[in-house]
Amino acid sequence: MENKCCIASTIAILIIAGTAAVLIAAYGVLIHVHIAVEDASLTRFALVETSPSPAMSSSPALAYNLSLTLTVRNPNWAITIRNKKNLEAAFTFDGQAFDRALLAGKGEKQRPRKTRVYHLAVGSPAGGVAVPTFGNAGAVVFREQNATGFFEVEVKVTGKFGYTGRLHKCDLDATCPLKLQLAPPGTNAVVFQKVKCKLAKPAKNKKNYC
Repeated sequence: MENKCCIASTIAILIIAGTAAVLIAAYGVLIHVHIAVEDASLTRFALVETSPSPAMSSSPALAYNLSLTLTVRNPNWAITIRNKKNLEAAFTFDGQAFDRALLAGKGEKQRPRKTRVYHLAVGSPAGGVAVPTFGNAGAVVFREQNATGFFEVEVKVTGKFGYTGRLHKCDLDATCPLKLQLAPPGTNAVVFQKVKCKLAKPAKNKKNYC
């Protein structure tokens, strides 16, 4: 009888320990989101001159059409992500932002082990977009890259996350460096290789970063 009680107690302890281990693994360890650009197409990227008024000299502006497919994966076993502010993507060239897009709104959730796919398409109006502080230096960089046939465009993903079982909020700051070749007119024939985005390292005095 005593042996049976000991066996039952041992089994109960093992079950409790196993359950605790699973809960710790599921909720105690937070895995960062995985962000990637799966596909991208650049069908227009040109430098145009704009003249705000007859009294002002012309300034360079970007005319562009860019589309891409971006994925955000929650790799955690049981932890749900909740947006504490908008999840956004900003597009930059030579360090200057020229467009931005909303990926997901505040309050939206992403379940464990789920991947969200965002299809984005941005383009400039007929006259192009005058990028602040782009200036002549930016025009030089544009012409240098134009001569190679490839343009270095960066996608920056930002937001703030809340997680199941955690009180603090976590900032998100990821960069996706793209090297894009102009597609021939009327086609999307340029081959694109998947780009994994890199999460920025937290500042030493900033603990609530994920």
